Amino acid sequence: MRLDHVSYVASHDQISDVVNRIGSQIGTAFIDGGIHPKFGTRNFTAPLLNGQYIEIVCPLDHPATDETSFGKAVKQKADAGGGWLTWVFSLNDLSRIEQKFGRKAVDGSRTKPDGSELKWKQIGVKEISGAGELPFFIQWLTDRHPSKDGNSVAKISKIVIADDEKLSNSWFKDEIKTGLTEVEIEWVKPELNYGEKGILQIEVILQNRPTTII
Repeated sequence: MRLDHVSYVASHDQISDVVNRIGSQIGTAFIDGGIHPKFGTRNFTAPLLNGQYIEIVCPLDHPATDETSFGKAVKQKADAGGGWLTWVFSLNDLSRIEQKFGRKAVDGSRTKPDGSELKWKQIGVKEISGAGELPFFIQWLTDRHPSKDGNSVAKISKIVIADDEKLSNSWFKDEIKTGLTEVEIEWVKPELNYGEKGILQIEVILQNRPTTII
């Protein structure tokens, strides 16, 4: 299990501004990641060092946005003003995670503007609704990882999360910590996030300087 990417939500009207803002903060241009037809969302991605990336995702005016767990989570976050949605861990095999959750992972895909298709399976998205401190889990089914799209120059150094219980309600607490190579987690009181649990900010290192992305 390893940290794969972090996900930020913007509204459809604001996504261009957010892409430009965060892109300048990490010194890397985002690329159009395409539409998630199954979830009713679309994204832009920017590569980071250590095989990770940042995703900026927005909801679309599409029936799947209201019918799938990921679409609902993105739309709910966008309606609340946007911001960091979740962090995502990748595994080579999700079968053990599926056994814990008692259900099968959901297939996902998107076709990039250049025609290439990415496929994966994901699970745990239902649990992040109302519990933004929890990650969900992904298994890539295609070789081309979004961390390879572009020139990565920054790396995640810290994730600040509002959760006074420090993931004590997660089945995978210890494995999550082990999968955070070179990434520090700073736990803060939910009161600092208007009483809500979840990611407050990400800190990246760019040219040996820390930069905070809120």
